[in-house]
Amino acid sequence: MELAYIPSPSRGVIHLGPIPLRGYAFCIIIGVFVAVWLGNKRWIARGGRAGTVADIAVWAVPFGLIGGRLYHVITDYQLYFSDGRDWVDAFKIWEGGLGIWGAIAFGALGAWIGCRRRGIPLPAYADAVAPGIAFAQAIGRWGNWFNQELYGRETDLPWALHITSTADGRMPGYYHPTFLYESLWCVGVALLVIWADRRFKLGHGRAFALYVAAYCAGRFWIEYMRVDDAHHFLGLRLNNWTALFVFLLAVVYIVVSAKKRPGREGTVEPGAQPSDDGTEAKSVEAGDGPGGEKAEIAENTDTDKAEQTGEAGTSEKAGTSEDRGAAGEAESARKS
Repeated sequence: MELAYIPSPSRGVIHLGPIPLRGYAFCIIIGVFVAVWLGNKRWIARGGRAGTVADIAVWAVPFGLIGGRLYHVITDYQLYFSDGRDWVDAFKIWEGGLGIWGAIAFGALGAWIGCRRRGIPLPAYADAVAPGIAFAQAIGRWGNWFNQELYGRETDLPWALHITSTADGRMPGYYHPTFLYESLWCVGVALLVIWADRRFKLGHGRAFALYVAAYCAGRFWIEYMRVDDAHHFLGLRLNNWTALFVFLLAVVYIVVSAKKRPGREGTVEPGAQPSDDGTEAKSVEAGDGPGGEKAEIAENTDTDKAEQTGEAGTSEKAGTSEDRGAAGEAESARKS
């Protein structure tokens, strides 16, 4: 008998009268709110307007949910379309089953649409919301705890997860709490991105790419521990190959982007706001957003005016000195 373990909830849904409140859905909703809240703070600090992150999230979140569900259903189609299964269950998203790869891909598509409508660059928006997405994943993983799913191999460690109800035919017992491992890893990823962004002034999508690379590194070894049914290729689970491929893409993007566009964008949205270093964002970097070209022209015009004023002042002073010298010579001649 285990002296210490993580208990599983006796049920994953609480009924508030006729309304069922499912733990899985609740975790996702809380995660979305945290992501939008933190993303809004970071967006304002980078020179954006309050509320923009939430406006774009109206596009990104539904697309992300659809993409996450599609990825899960496609890669685990046997759970819904094999003999004895009901294909209608594919639409029951509240019962669990969201693939992060599809969620991020489709969520990015929705965010791109929202950014286009607002006239702001998608890479800058992605950098602002990256840590919030990682925190949202950390919270969302607790939905798997409510559903008693996606656990790892059997273990006798003190933090083993006690599974009492299995839907995959396995016996109840004590397993690695891979949901907890991934939740803690995502918190670490969020903190890493926040630190690196402040330390190196990441811009042009590199903060988001760092989040992707760091998450994939953790997902690779966590996925390797899981025992739920999955497709395998060359001895590795499908999600292992996906994590490896996406990790390489993210690293390549960071390297290439740093060479082509070093530094961070200027103000990314019309309407200057305080930046993250406490100074006020004055202008939009040319070409990075609406009004960028006008801002640069205005800045150049002000510079030209200042130079012309300085030249005029110098000429006036020189003329005054010459006049004084001529007057002095005339006075000396008169006295002689």
